[in-house]
Amino acid sequence: MGVRIGSMHFMYNYQQSLNNAYQQQGKLFEQADGSSLHRASDNPMNYSKLLRYNVSENENNQYMENIKTASSWMKHSDDVMIHMTEMMQTLKEKSVHAANSDNAEDDYAAIHKEMFAHLQELVSVANSQVGDRYLFAGQKDLTKPFEMSLREYDRGLAKNLDVSQSAFFKGTDSDYNTELFQMLTVTNDSGDTFYLDTENFNLYKKEFIDEGYKEIIAHGCMTVEEATASTNSEVETLLRRGKVGTADQFQVADYFTNQGLLKDSTNNSITINGTEYTFTTVKQNIVTYNGDENLISMVKLNGATDPNSDTVNSTGGGMFGRDIFDNANSGNEASGTAMLNELFCLCAKCNDCDLHWMSSDGVTIADVAHSTMLVQETKVGARQQLYNQVNTMLENQADNITEEITNVSGADIAALATKLMQQTALYNLSLSLGGRILPQSLADYL
Repeated sequence: MGVRIGSMHFMYNYQQSLNNAYQQQGKLFEQADGSSLHRASDNPMNYSKLLRYNVSENENNQYMENIKTASSWMKHSDDVMIHMTEMMQTLKEKSVHAANSDNAEDDYAAIHKEMFAHLQELVSVANSQVGDRYLFAGQKDLTKPFEMSLREYDRGLAKNLDVSQSAFFKGTDSDYNTELFQMLTVTNDSGDTFYLDTENFNLYKKEFIDEGYKEIIAHGCMTVEEATASTNSEVETLLRRGKVGTADQFQVADYFTNQGLLKDSTNNSITINGTEYTFTTVKQNIVTYNGDENLISMVKLNGATDPNSDTVNSTGGGMFGRDIFDNANSGNEASGTAMLNELFCLCAKCNDCDLHWMSSDGVTIADVAHSTMLVQETKVGARQQLYNQVNTMLENQADNITEEITNVSGADIAALATKLMQQTALYNLSLSLGGRILPQSLADYL
């Protein structure tokens, strides 16, 4: 039995073939943008790879943007800190000059004036901004971090130990170059000066701290702990002459703020072994820190964050260290201005023409303040170099990702042009042939 093929069936098959040819031509036209993948059905396996590569590319671009922002931040910070380090060096030189016994009172007045001007500039530079964000305010970067008082306050006077004194009384566990080893200065009713060690609560005579301890070292005891444990009668005698007594559990925060100001002017003394000792103060300007100690992190790589290498800013505490009024043993929070306030103390002592203090404590303060700033500047420079190295790696990684995306989704333009010409020719031929063989109306068919 024969099968009759109707005209409608013939036309349907022709339209299907024509539509398929048109769709093939359309897909080839889509690839004219250089990509062979526009939907998952084009090539499911390659399309899944493309999605993964796109995610990697977006992450890589974000990290590169982070590095760009971080590098700009650290470059500005480094430039500012270089300037501050130079000013610290100048203050260090001025303090050595002030310790010169040949200076007259007029010389001290001139040195004080120059020091004060440098300190004012130092505070101003520490408030540097990038746009509307302050470089050294921690995460409170929209708040002006450093404020210098217009008036002078009575601030507690610390005894600043030099290298040899620090080694004897404090040991060598900490870095002298970035930490001030200090004791509190007190006086008795007769006006004699004593120094209170706020860590072991021992009270020493001024003469013992200045020179007397060296006699103990000459007997082979290199630290106060060794001297205390020694059975040498001469060492015991020397230590007994130098150490007046021991205070009860003492904490700086009970008497002083983290800037060194007395919390209560009526509570300005301490009693040790029945004798009252008054805290010595010096009248000086005070700098306060309104930022925080929280660091800004800009992640540059996949994986766990590393606060030591991902941070891009410096805070007041990082640049200006801590002193006896705000260190970990004091009970106070970090002030963020320790070295600045110590330098203002140095400036005030210079104005008082205190040669003995300038030649010992003053030089020590200037040296440690400069070293602290220099160490922080070095850390910023090292982090900036690390970010630059990672940026180079990410740029290479971006090239690799682009190559992978091209390999997975890229279209062969030469082959595409050939196929497109073939499909266009076939499509046009089909249209021409259909126009000749298909009936245009029912009358033509009959």
